[in-house]
Amino acid sequence: MKAAEFDYARAADLDDVFRLLDGAQGEAKIIAGGQTLVPLLVMRLARPTLVVDINGIAELSGIAADETGVTFGAATRQIDALEAAGVARHAPLLKKALALVGHPQTRNRGTIGGSLANADPAAEIGLIARTLDAEIEARSSAGGRQIAADAFFTGAMSTVLSAEECLTKVRFPVWPGRVGTGFEEMSNRRSDFALVAVACQVAIDKAGVCTRIALGVGGAEPVPVRASDAEKRLIGTRLESADINAALNTLAETLDPLSDVHASADYRRRVAVHLAARTIASARDEARA
Repeated sequence: MKAAEFDYARAADLDDVFRLLDGAQGEAKIIAGGQTLVPLLVMRLARPTLVVDINGIAELSGIAADETGVTFGAATRQIDALEAAGVARHAPLLKKALALVGHPQTRNRGTIGGSLANADPAAEIGLIARTLDAEIEARSSAGGRQIAADAFFTGAMSTVLSAEECLTKVRFPVWPGRVGTGFEEMSNRRSDFALVAVACQVAIDKAGVCTRIALGVGGAEPVPVRASDAEKRLIGTRLESADINAALNTLAETLDPLSDVHASADYRRRVAVHLAARTIASARDEARA
């Protein structure tokens, strides 16, 4: 198949983006990496009248990392994020997840903001954003706004972004203290989309007691979710096997997985619990090291 006819415009700056989006009256699509949009265009599952290319806008690319957070321009390539020393140091959980995003060719073109805006339930970057309470910036001709990751995703391939908005930045906060991370996913083949993915970050005190934990599950429900009940049960424990198993009973009870041709809901639930146990243990061991 071939894409339906559309107009193409390469935006010179953000004001140009906003002008083009406003003029398209909701019928435009933004392209950066194009790793999802191009196949959708070819299959005619997306039929915009205008495609707005943001690759030439310098302020939408780049990485700024310090002791408080790691900020990405929306059009930053995933490979640049994966290879950045600041990401490895300050956002190791994101680095672990980025290594499993698609194929090398996908990461060479795919962008951080594009993955978030696409909102695939199985996407690793969206899962890390939800797990670490990332803050997403969106701008339009009417101004800008900050969106918490827990309010950003509204469903499979759906976000709170309006047709006139452009995702411009995302910031992942850095946790202080002794921190460990773990990331696991299950897919039919390496580089396939994840049937289930689990991300975990923990902080422990000098006695090895968990003072903070974030546990996220992706691929199971239409949006990435936090296992908040399990998190609460693990605070104040030493994250031993008995503590983890007891807490994950609540995950099995509260998770509401999808059932489709790839996997049943029951399978996704069982895998999520199994992967969660492994990621928590990995994060604990890393924090203790």
